[in-house]
Formats: sequence, C-alpha cells, structure tokens
Amino acid sequence: MRDPYEILGLTPTAGAADIKSAYRRLAKRYHPDAQADAGDRPAGAAEQARFQEVTAAYNLLKDAAARARFDEERRRARVRPQRPPSPKERAFEEAAFAKAARRTETIFEATHEAGPEKETSEDLFSELFEGLRSAGKRVFRARGQDRTYRLSISFIEAAIGTRKRVTLDGGKRLDVRVPAGVEQGQQIRLRGQGGDGHGGAEAGDALIEIGIEPHPHFRRDGLDIHLTLPVTLPEAVLGAKVEVPTVSGPVTLTIPEGANTGTRLRLRGKGIAPEGSAGAGDQYVTLELVLPDTQDEPLRDFVRGWAAGQSQNPRQNL
Repeated sequence: MRDPYEILGLTPTAGAADIKSAYRRLAKRYHPDAQADAGDRPAGAAEQARFQEVTAAYNLLKDAAARARFDEERRRARVRPQRPPSPKERAFEEAAFAKAARRTETIFEATHEAGPEKETSEDLFSELFEGLRSAGKRVFRARGQDRTYRLSISFIEAAIGTRKRVTLDGGKRLDVRVPAGVEQGQQIRLRGQGGDGHGGAEAGDALIEIGIEPHPHFRRDGLDIHLTLPVTLPEAVLGAKVEVPTVSGPVTLTIPEGANTGTRLRLRGKGIAPEGSAGAGDQYVTLELVLPDTQDEPLRDFVRGWAAGQSQNPRQNL
C-alpha cells in the first residue's frame, strides 16, 4: 500500500478531524453505491480499487496505536537503505488487503440495506465510518490468547494418574492425560488449542487447571500419604495382621503387640510416585484405638480389677 498520508492527500501533521474529513470526501466520491445514489454511472474496477485504498489508509491512520507504529517505521525507513518488498511479502500484503476490502463491501451493503426507508448519503456514510473498525488495517502478527479450563479429579486419580475428556470452546472434545502425582492448582498445557492467532501467527494454548477432590481418609503431604487406621482393643494389645488401603490398592499391615492410639507405622514406597521420578513417597498409618459400641460385663469386671490400668495417668504431661 502507498503512503496513507499521500492517499488521503494529507501531511503527517494532520489531526484526527482532518483524517476523517478527507476520508468522507474521498469515500463519497469513489464508493459505487454512493455514486449510484448521486445518479452517476456505476463505478469501474479502478474506482473500486481506489475506494479500497482510501479505506485502508483511513483505518490505519484513525487508529492511534497503528498510526504511531506506521510513523515510527516511516521515520526508520528514512535512515536505512530502502529495498523493494520480496514477492512473498508483497503477496501476503495483497492477500490481507483484498480480504479487508471484501469485508468493507459486505459491511457497507449490510448498512445500506438495514432500514425500511431510503437513507441519505450522509446517514449512510456516518454508519459506515462507525462500522469499519478493522477493514484495511495493516496486518500485524499476534499469537492467539491462552484459554484456561478447570478439570476436577479424585484424590486417587491425582495420585496414580488418569485420562479425562475435556470440552473446549466451540464444543471440541479432547482426551487429556493427567500424570501421576499432579498437585492442586497445577496446569496441563494443550499446545495450539487456545485462541486463533492473528496475521498467520500461531494459536494460543489451552491450560487445564487441576482441582483435586478431598479424600475421606487419605491426606497428602508432599509425596507421602497419611491414613488414620481404626484398630480394636485385641488387635492393639495382642497384635494382628490387617488389610490397609493405599492409593495403589490394599496391602497387609502388621500391628505390633501393645500398640496404642497414636502409634505410627510406615509402608515404604506406598505414597506418590510422580512420573519421571526415581522414587516414591511412603504411606504413614496412624493407629486409633476404638472400643466396641456395647461393652459386656466381663470386660467391665476386668477393667475394675486391673490394677495397672487403674493407676495409669495418661494426662500427667498436660
């Protein structure tokens, strides 16, 4: 595209009002529908091309940020050797310009046919100036935006890993692999599944934020798992082998004789094993003595006659 100031017949010092006034004058002159309203003959290809060029120049200069970038490039061009654009660069700019021009004509036609009564040329172009925000602008490359989604999984799924199906914007569904050991709030990145890029740039990513539902019995601390295990009085006094749940399935745990509430046992390697890690955490089992809901008379008689139990003071250190 030629210098937009030259196209509109302006100098680089022109103000916003001057830019808008120049565009109104040239748009009314070259747009085919405007000429038809004035009774002129239909515009030819040259007039249409001229209108597209005028529109592109106006949209670049009316955008303060775009105009500032253009003015900076214009200033730099004066102090560096000039070279003609390559065929690839020229083809890309022409394609973008043609696309913008088609959008210009579509918006104009929709505006022109919107009302039940015939509009004046002034009303028509007033709406056109408001509607054409992006047509004809210089194309800038910009990576697409990242989009964040939330995925809720169970405690066990977070510990050992899982696959979940997520629905993205537009109804697109993807299977997401959740690695073992993922933590609350961590994100899984799906590259190229976010917002579309601009000017041929790459798309953004979809970020899947993990939410972990609490478990009724397990608690995580780093790579370790903690579990409170209820045991009976005979199991605590005499010792026993009992089945204990872990994140990877039940295992057998040996309760030593004379165990008590607060006794902590360790199951090595039964904690979290993150992918790519050489080792795994442990599971710690804390015993909790639970008496039966109903106690028979023999048990009461034993406790009454148990001298050691009667003399015990478990609160002496409080």
